[in-house]
Amino acid sequence: MGKRGSRSQSQLLGSLTKKQKKHLRDFGEEHPFYDRCGGAQRDPRCRPPLPEGSESSDTSSSESEAESEPEQVSGYHRLLATLKNVSKEEEEEEEEEEEEEDSATDETEMNLEDGDSDISEEEEMAAESADMQGVPSPADPEGKDGHGPPGTSEESPEEFTDAKHESLFSLETNFLEEESGGDSSPKASQDPFVQHVNTKLKEKEIQAVATNPRTTHQLKWPILGQVVFSSKFQKLETFKPPKDIDLKSVHLQKPLESTWIKTNSQFLSGPQKSSSPFTPLQKELFLIMNSYRDLFYPERTALKNGEEIRHVYCLHVINHVLKANAQVLANNSRRRSQKLGVGDDDDFRDQGLTRPKVLIVVPFREAALRVVQLFISLLEGDSKKKIIVSNKKRFNGEYGSDPEERPPNLKRPEDYEAVFVGNIDDHFRIGVAILQRSIRLYAPFYSSDILIASPLGLRTIIGGEGEKKRDFDFLSSVELLIIDQADIYLMQNWEHVLHLMNHMNLLPLDSHGVDFSRVRMWSLNNWSKYYRQTLLFGALQDAQINSVFNKYCVNVQGQVAVRNVPMTGSISQVLVQLPHVFQRMEAESLASVIDARFNFFVNKILPQYRDAVMSHTLIYVPSYFDFVRLRNYFKKEELNFTHICEYTQKSGVSRARHFFLQGEKQFLLLTERFHFYKRYTIKGIRNLIFYELPTYPHFYSEVCNMLRATSSGEEAAWTCTVLYSKYDAQRLAAVVGVERAAQMLQSKKNVHLFITGER
Repeated sequence: MGKRGSRSQSQLLGSLTKKQKKHLRDFGEEHPFYDRCGGAQRDPRCRPPLPEGSESSDTSSSESEAESEPEQVSGYHRLLATLKNVSKEEEEEEEEEEEEEDSATDETEMNLEDGDSDISEEEEMAAESADMQGVPSPADPEGKDGHGPPGTSEESPEEFTDAKHESLFSLETNFLEEESGGDSSPKASQDPFVQHVNTKLKEKEIQAVATNPRTTHQLKWPILGQVVFSSKFQKLETFKPPKDIDLKSVHLQKPLESTWIKTNSQFLSGPQKSSSPFTPLQKELFLIMNSYRDLFYPERTALKNGEEIRHVYCLHVINHVLKANAQVLANNSRRRSQKLGVGDDDDFRDQGLTRPKVLIVVPFREAALRVVQLFISLLEGDSKKKIIVSNKKRFNGEYGSDPEERPPNLKRPEDYEAVFVGNIDDHFRIGVAILQRSIRLYAPFYSSDILIASPLGLRTIIGGEGEKKRDFDFLSSVELLIIDQADIYLMQNWEHVLHLMNHMNLLPLDSHGVDFSRVRMWSLNNWSKYYRQTLLFGALQDAQINSVFNKYCVNVQGQVAVRNVPMTGSISQVLVQLPHVFQRMEAESLASVIDARFNFFVNKILPQYRDAVMSHTLIYVPSYFDFVRLRNYFKKEELNFTHICEYTQKSGVSRARHFFLQGEKQFLLLTERFHFYKRYTIKGIRNLIFYELPTYPHFYSEVCNMLRATSSGEEAAWTCTVLYSKYDAQRLAAVVGVERAAQMLQSKKNVHLFITGER
């Protein structure tokens, strides 16, 4: 390439920000926040663009639109080829410059943050310059086997070594602390953790699971409401929540009994604060979690109870990890004190085939930041002695947010602000190791107790069939899976969640240095999925989320699902005077409903709106695939229309909104994912068609209320048409209420009329 080529490469690298350089090194690709995914040639890792500007700043700059453009090679991808040729000296210079700047500005802050932490600045800087998950040290058995953590580069000349922290957090070389007051490993027979891991299944029971019908039983709980207990195993145990519980009765591991009260104090008020350490909702949720049953709670919202629920599942996670690790450390001490050949190896079976035992799936980096902060708070509490948190500075820099990056004049609904707060990058993964009042962030995956990741971050590690670099062994022994804010993954890419579930608890392809004499028998028998507890939280009842819970959750302890039906629908929130015409279409099966809806729309609905009098018609389309099908049909029929989807460029959005408002385009096709990520107010709507009922019930009233944006005495001419089938029962009930939905589905009439905003 010559001197000129190398000079141009260094100039390109120099033009990137520190954040971009770090992301380029870690992931080998452009930062997802700046991705521009073509609609026609979408990469499976692409997701809808996140909000980046206010609608007032929309300006038309070019006539090209994202859906029809071929995917362009970005500057990041051109730089990928040059990264391998960048000299080692250049990388060291960049890292030294970053370290000098950081140490100059943050030295005082670090002293205040870390308190009594015994991590030196040199070690902190070495950890920060490590690769994505930290490359394992030569002492790591994982590194010897050639299976380092996902996301690391095998070609790096010098692997990241952190010998002090590796030995500190190694379960194999540590023993129970004497100062903790003797053996603190959970031994009590009443402890739910001990009862769960010691549950013994027989081969006949496992074989019968495939054919056994699911037995169910319903109970009414004070706060959760309608609770459905179910199980595919023969025994089905149900229980009611007691009126009062104390921390001793739930078997919390030290130091959680003291730290939980302080950590959770923000949700406790009044007389309740002195009587119970949990809120009424937390008490009922934790009783189910602590019984190690699978749980599906579909009423978690970012505005109301999101943080309250995050606190209680983080308590359950730390409690589980501390008990599991204490059991391993206690057995280490027992084995060391015993002579060789004395004792039965089966007495020491206390772990899985790989170390990661908890996987927490969250949609954005902000959620991961809050989870880690809760872990620190739960381990530290009000203790004067600060716990050791390695790589804390790097973590705060990569997962924190800069207030200046967010446009100041962005006005959106409260629920939008609550969901998209902080760092909304959705491509990340991080390993966390916890041991003896210490937390190690960016631990190699196979040296971690807890993995926190987004579905996209996991998808790029797991890979697909035929890919050379793929790894999913770290999922083999996950004992606790938490999927938080599941409804957001419907707006990102639900295929990533299904891909993850298909790779959970499979037998690993390599040993990863495990001591098989310490592995539990049910893990060796490939029965881990029957012992895995899955906690699923979302904001709505949805068929796809229900399917995951019913198909992949086969815990021996059983499943618990909250199934409250909405008595009043979101249609009651429509403020405009508007006739709502619900038209039922017939479909023979769930597989044929997509074609049935398209044919019904083309043959029955669209002809009514072709007349020029029915201009300003907005067609709301929840599915991107339905959107593409409609867009192609409109082009073929040469209808006067424009369209906006999550992949439309900013100039294209501005142009489409302008043409629709002025009446130059009769139809506007709008996707639900665009509305989710942008929440723009579309002006000029006179006729509204819901091609399918919205995923989020409140989107129905939001879109209907957009008609008020351009009210000029035309209210009498407004129309709203909604298509539905018997397979849309859940969404229909959320919009019109359960009683009306039942009548509409059972009625012989196919057309139903509601009028809102009557005076």
